[in-house]
Amino acid sequence: MNPLLQDFNTPPFSKISNEDYKPAIKKGIEIAKAEIDAIINNTEQSTFENTTVALDFSGEKLNKITSIFFNLNSAETNDEIQKIAQEVSPWLSEFGNDITLNQDLFKRVKSVFDAKENLDLTPEQTMLLEKQYKSFARNGANLKEADKTKLREIDAKLSKLSLKFGENVLAETQAFEMHLTDEKDLAGLPESEKEAAKEVAKSRDKEGYIFTLDYPSYIPFLTYADNRELRKEMAIAAGKKAFQDNEFNNEQVVLDIVNLRQKRANLLGYKTHAHFVLEERMAETPEKVIEFSNNLLEKAKPAALKEFENLENFAKKLDGIDQLQKWDGSYYSEKLKKELFDLDQEALKPYFKLENVIDGVFEIASRLYDLKFEEINNIDKYHDDVKTYNVTDANGNFVSHFYADFHPRKGKRNGAWMTSYKSQQIKNGINERPQVSIVCNFTKPTATKPSLLTFNEVTTLFHEFGHALHGMLANTTYNSLSGTSVSWDFVELPSQVLENWCFEKEALELFAKHYETGEVIPMKYVEKIKESASFHEGMQTLRQLSFGLLDMQWHGQDPSEIKSIKEFENAAFENTKLYPDVAENCMSTAFSHIFQGGYSAGYYSYKWAEVLDADAFEYFLEEGIFNKEVATKFKDNVLSKGGTEKPMELYKRFRGKEPKPDALLRRAGLI
Repeated sequence: MNPLLQDFNTPPFSKISNEDYKPAIKKGIEIAKAEIDAIINNTEQSTFENTTVALDFSGEKLNKITSIFFNLNSAETNDEIQKIAQEVSPWLSEFGNDITLNQDLFKRVKSVFDAKENLDLTPEQTMLLEKQYKSFARNGANLKEADKTKLREIDAKLSKLSLKFGENVLAETQAFEMHLTDEKDLAGLPESEKEAAKEVAKSRDKEGYIFTLDYPSYIPFLTYADNRELRKEMAIAAGKKAFQDNEFNNEQVVLDIVNLRQKRANLLGYKTHAHFVLEERMAETPEKVIEFSNNLLEKAKPAALKEFENLENFAKKLDGIDQLQKWDGSYYSEKLKKELFDLDQEALKPYFKLENVIDGVFEIASRLYDLKFEEINNIDKYHDDVKTYNVTDANGNFVSHFYADFHPRKGKRNGAWMTSYKSQQIKNGINERPQVSIVCNFTKPTATKPSLLTFNEVTTLFHEFGHALHGMLANTTYNSLSGTSVSWDFVELPSQVLENWCFEKEALELFAKHYETGEVIPMKYVEKIKESASFHEGMQTLRQLSFGLLDMQWHGQDPSEIKSIKEFENAAFENTKLYPDVAENCMSTAFSHIFQGGYSAGYYSYKWAEVLDADAFEYFLEEGIFNKEVATKFKDNVLSKGGTEKPMELYKRFRGKEPKPDALLRRAGLI
């Protein structure tokens, strides 16, 4: 029997083989179609219950199967899984279209929608109905048959192209290695980085040291390696991912994606892809996003130019460098930071043993939201690295299962993310609790040392855990409105707000303890962490805004005339550029966020959410960072509510007023 088609609570990873996926997904689609047919063939008049709710609960089996499959395609993939993904993605986008373009189903949904004034619905029910109606309208339900066919073709192509984009980036990431055998070339690198590089070489049956484009290898190399030529080689290799004359080139893929997105938007009656996307976001229009970005840019740019000039003078004074290049930024920033704050990232690492940081984030969640985490070994996992936990509340009630997967390995994509295997919902009177997972790529333990995190990795862990809390504490009736199913520019609020605790003495004292001596992190370090948090904030802000504006350029206008990706990108960066351009590099061909990860016309939302998070955390600072009353308001109005109401309404209920950018600008030292 196919384990994916059995009834299971948590995913039966150890029983699944690659052969199981395709038949299970096929069968899942069949079951879901039968559920949809039952709604359509119901002879009774359409009601909220027999149509809206029935539709929301349909496809559960398929969702369970596909969430396992696509989560593994990101965290534990191989050639075979990637090949299956290429095959099943068009099936799923076809099935999605079968639903949204089904005229009989839309008729029923529309008749409930048209009668909504007389239905006496709760805000959550109203939101579900509106979201459902819009998902049909925004996917072509009101189109003529010929246009529906065009839409299907576009969607099938897009789903394949974004997979292709990701596979090319992964292939390019894995194809590069810098193999060093001369100790001199390692000058400046911390012992832990050398040890890690040695272990990579050993795993590849080579002598010496191997550095790769995986972040835990690449970032430290650019930050610490004294050899400028090698830094240059590394930076250029990273910057030309999928922009080389080989089979993994993404230039045409990018042009195809943006042109198809534009066609799709036009077909649905929108001016551009950005207009289509933003209609459903807090920001509402591309004009608002551009105004928001330019407003911040105006505040940040003078600071960024000044910071850059200081950095350039510092590099000149130190090493006689006349012109700072992209491969110099992290290196001299780290040195300048050390000089200004006497803060050595390496000196901090012993205080951030991974296990202690995990305990710390659990303790903070316990103080704020009364959660308890217990590691368990009685549920299946997909890799030995994965840790599994039971999450309960103050009364011992089960809240969630939690999976955590922390270290890089072959077959796992770069970066860090939160995902879920099952969303929370209330069905037949039973509150079905979620299964939430975070996946990261932190420095591995070595033969002599445990996994010691950089401070940056600590904030990443808190960030993903903030998303996880949003999933775990979900308490809504309908799964499509549950947890992180909120508008995209609101989804980063819970994750980004939690990062703030990493900078507070009261919180750090709970977990930042030296892994050998148990000594609590010295206060001078904490003060320096805080001081240095706004170091180069102008440059950082400029960088984030430049990515968001590039995204808007790709998606906020008709892209059909664009011939050269490189020229287009340079023009988009004109107003935010600090470093000289590198001819053989291109950002867009590896900009996975917007061409594979769902952030198209949405990259601005990181900064947007920072405005929300700084404003929200200022409330905690006023009342105390472990203040139960504020925490409960945040839990009740934001974390548990999912997408049941408009985000601005939820935010105002928590905060008492709309957010202003002042808190962010204060925190960043820009005003």
